[in-house]
Amino acid sequence: MTFQGAFTALVTPFKDGAIDQDAYRELIEWQIEQGIDGLVPCGTTGEAATMTHDEQGEVIRICVEQTKGRVPVIAGAGSNNTKEAVNLTILAKKAGADATLQITPYYNKPTPQGLVEHFKALSNEASMPFILYNVPGRTGLNAMPETIARIAKEVPDVIGVKEATGNLTQCSNLIEQCPEGFIVFSGDDFTVLPLLALGGHGAISVVSNIAPKMMADMCAAYRAGDTAKAKDLHYKLQPLSRAMFIETNPIPVKTSLGMMGKLKTSFRLPLVPLLAEHEQELRTALKKNKII
Repeated sequence: MTFQGAFTALVTPFKDGAIDQDAYRELIEWQIEQGIDGLVPCGTTGEAATMTHDEQGEVIRICVEQTKGRVPVIAGAGSNNTKEAVNLTILAKKAGADATLQITPYYNKPTPQGLVEHFKALSNEASMPFILYNVPGRTGLNAMPETIARIAKEVPDVIGVKEATGNLTQCSNLIEQCPEGFIVFSGDDFTVLPLLALGGHGAISVVSNIAPKMMADMCAAYRAGDTAKAKDLHYKLQPLSRAMFIETNPIPVKTSLGMMGKLKTSFRLPLVPLLAEHEQELRTALKKNKII
């Protein structure tokens, strides 16, 4: 499998409190039809933090089954508890995921040595390709370039990183310090194109839930050397990306998919529906950009 281009951090449709398998399968099929390069179930956008382990295994299994090998699947399987991350990784491996997305342990804020040992334990107990996920806005911990470079060298299963700081200086330092071929995905929809220009490989994206073709085409255009087209698509995506973050992700993107008729807009606590004053703002942005 090739890990480059636009990967969608998939939402998880719910219905009557349970996973809506039919809507999920239809969403996956639509993403692939639109030309997405890969899929990421059970990430932040997929509300994995509200799921049981059995549900996470089910969501990953459905994604792998529906995808049928047409695009790679990177399954969210991280935790701030190393043993729990091992167990979730084993579930993802059994479900047939091509790799897992492993968030840096949140809340307990490990030292750089703790991060190295966390990933070594994952590799020793549940070996498969891992994408490290650095998102300090969610975890309270910023894995610095020198730490990620060390992990890349000492833990061969760690093949890449989803870099969600939005800090292009840090991204540049990261690519400079990591081994050649180490995969760097943008985890910040606003900086996908600049990161590609620095040598990044693509994006694990929120906005591609509603605009998969646009994000995939932007990444493809840059790879093909058509920087004018890539820049045009970048600026077309910017207002949509802003709309996806008018409230906490995934509230706006899931509400958007509801407006598009792709799923029933339903969340699990502690997430709640979009505020009324933001709903019209979101609808206007979607209409203006021809999403609905």
